[in-house]
Amino acid sequence: LTDVYSSSPALGRYFRSAQVVYFSNESSTVFYQLEFSVPPSTAEFMENTMNPDFIRNVLRQNIYDED
Repeated sequence: LTDVYSSSPALGRYFRSAQVVYFSNESSTVFYQLEFSVPPSTAEFMENTMNPDFIRNVLRQNIYDED
């Protein structure tokens, strides 16, 4: 995750760290926490760039690009 987000053109400059919060071999489930450092922002910045769907899609696109 660190490589994905730190090299992202859209999020790389804001990305600080990623850590696993919970991992289960049983269900192949991982919960992780991403840390971003954002400038004093407008509501539009938070709604668009820091939108959870947008952040997930950056990871999703990276996975598709590897296939």
